Amino acid sequence: MHAMVLRARGEPLILEERPDPVPQAGEIRIRVEACAVCRTDLHIIDGELPHIRYPIVPGHEVVGIVDALGLDCTLAIGQRVGIAWLGKSCGHCEFCTSNRENLCDEPIFTGYDRDGGFASHIVAEAAFAIPLDAFADPTAAAPLLCAGLIGWRSLLAAGDGKRIGLYGFGAAAHLIAQVCRWQGRDVYAFTRQGDVAAQDFARSLGAVWARDSGDMPPVSLDAAIIFAPAGELVPAALKAVKKGGKVVCGGIHMSDIPSFPYSILWQERQLVSVANLTRHDAATFLPVACRARIRTSTTRYPLHAANEAVNDLRHGRIQGAAVLVPSET
Repeated sequence: MHAMVLRARGEPLILEERPDPVPQAGEIRIRVEACAVCRTDLHIIDGELPHIRYPIVPGHEVVGIVDALGLDCTLAIGQRVGIAWLGKSCGHCEFCTSNRENLCDEPIFTGYDRDGGFASHIVAEAAFAIPLDAFADPTAAAPLLCAGLIGWRSLLAAGDGKRIGLYGFGAAAHLIAQVCRWQGRDVYAFTRQGDVAAQDFARSLGAVWARDSGDMPPVSLDAAIIFAPAGELVPAALKAVKKGGKVVCGGIHMSDIPSFPYSILWQERQLVSVANLTRHDAATFLPVACRARIRTSTTRYPLHAANEAVNDLRHGRIQGAAVLVPSET
């Protein structure tokens, strides 16, 4: 097998050839068809998350074909599955036993605690594999497994309001904007200053308004979701939502939030975060993605070009999602 390996903080990924992994009991091996590149992968590469295990193969939006089974697995050889960020939970902590496995005390995260999908093959827990029989295009499906799932979890946390602001119009926002429009909501998109291309992209997906993140929308919002890892967006979003509105922070990492006056939080505005995802999120979101006919915008890269994909994402040169396709050369 081949893998793009991170050996130390901030270093470029290195293409390595390794022996094919062998699944143990309860595990499957997957031949990777596609793996989307997530901003969390950038945080891992840059060492912005704690306790990173080096060397590590990043990647947690994995779509592939089961090609080997460990003992006690009910999946089938040849079945298409997805592997997401939550690779395993303990099953016995207070969070796992109350349907909150995303907050597990002893989680294993794909591409962080165990090798991920920037590779030709990956071993994963069979119980955490997501069946993708309904998805014929692995490249299009890959961004649904984190950008889609964390966007969906964020949207549920935001509530049922009509006017939804999306701060940072990248992979997650471009999917959730389509869900919002399918649900009959109005989307207000906020982008980096002067990013006209992203604003045009947002409008093409149904946004009723798209401007710089420092601008105020023409109406007060019912809720706002912040996908960009910029703490200064929190006060901006609080100012944009109406009384009783909610601001949801959807990222795993964010720069420090600057101090802000209590008056913009007062009147029962709420500021919350979402963390990780659950298998239930996949079970509820993926059928919605099919019914809403969500269209993923992707830029494909061969596996050996993972550093190029990472840099393009870092510098905002991608509309939608970057996806590694190991079969391409």
